[in-house]
Amino acid sequence: GQRDEEEEHHSLETFTFYLSEPLSKERVEAFSDGVYAIVATLLILDICEDNVPDPREVEEKFHGSLLEALSEYGPNYLAYFGSFVTIGLLWFVHHSLFLYVTKATRLMGLLNILSLAFIGGLPLAYQLTSEFAEKSHNEIEAIQVSCVITFFASIFQFAIWTTALLHERETLHPFARYGGKEHAFMFAKLALYPCVSLGAFFLTCLLSEFSTAIFHLMQIVIPFAFLALRIFVRISLTVIKTVMSLSRRKVVLLEEEEACLSPTETLS
Repeated sequence: GQRDEEEEHHSLETFTFYLSEPLSKERVEAFSDGVYAIVATLLILDICEDNVPDPREVEEKFHGSLLEALSEYGPNYLAYFGSFVTIGLLWFVHHSLFLYVTKATRLMGLLNILSLAFIGGLPLAYQLTSEFAEKSHNEIEAIQVSCVITFFASIFQFAIWTTALLHERETLHPFARYGGKEHAFMFAKLALYPCVSLGAFFLTCLLSEFSTAIFHLMQIVIPFAFLALRIFVRISLTVIKTVMSLSRRKVVLLEEEEACLSPTETLS
C-alpha cells in the first residue's frame, strides 16, 4: 500500500512538473501567427468566392451599376468585416499577452492550442452569419454558435494569462504583475470578449426577435470598447488611488490626534 501511494505521488509530481516545463515562446508565437493568417485568408477566399456579382448580372439586372449590385451583398460584407475584426482583435490581444510573457510553459502552450482550435472555427461563424440576408430560420442558432466560438477562443486566452499569474515571477514581466497598471489593462482586455460574447448569447435567448441586431451591435461596439478601454482603466485606477489616499490620510490624522492627547484624555 505504501509503495502504491509513493508511486501515485511520484507520478503526480512528474505530471505537474511536465506541464510546468518551459516551452519555446518564439515557436508558440510563430505557430499562432500562422494560424491567424490562415484563418484570415480563408475568410477572404470565402467572401471572394460567392459574393462577387457576375458582369452579366450587373448589366442585365442592375443596368451596369456596380454599386447597386454590391449593395445586394451588404449583409454578407458586414458579416465578413465583423468576423475579420474579431480575428484581428483576438490576434491583437494574443500579441499583447505574449509581450508580457517572458517564459512560456507547456500548459500555456496547450491552452494556446485550444484557443487556436476555436479561432479556426471563425470562418464557420462567418458562413453562418452571412446567411442573414436570406432570412433563414436558423438565425438564432447561427448567432449562438458564433458567440460560443468567440467565447471559447477568448476564454482560453484568459486562461493563459491566469496560468502565467500563478508563476508571475518566472513567466511575466514586472510591469504586468499584480497591482500594476498594465496588469489591470491586460485583465480588462482579456475579459472583454468572453463577457460580451456570453452576454450576447443570453440576450439572443431572451430577445430572439432582436437577435440579428444584438449580434451586429456586439461586432460594432467591441472595437470602440478596445479604444476606450485604456482610458476607462486609467480613470478607474486614479479613482481607486485617490480613495485609498484619502482613507490613509484620515488614519494618519486620527493617529496624530491620539498622539497629541494626554493619557487621561485617551482613556476617557
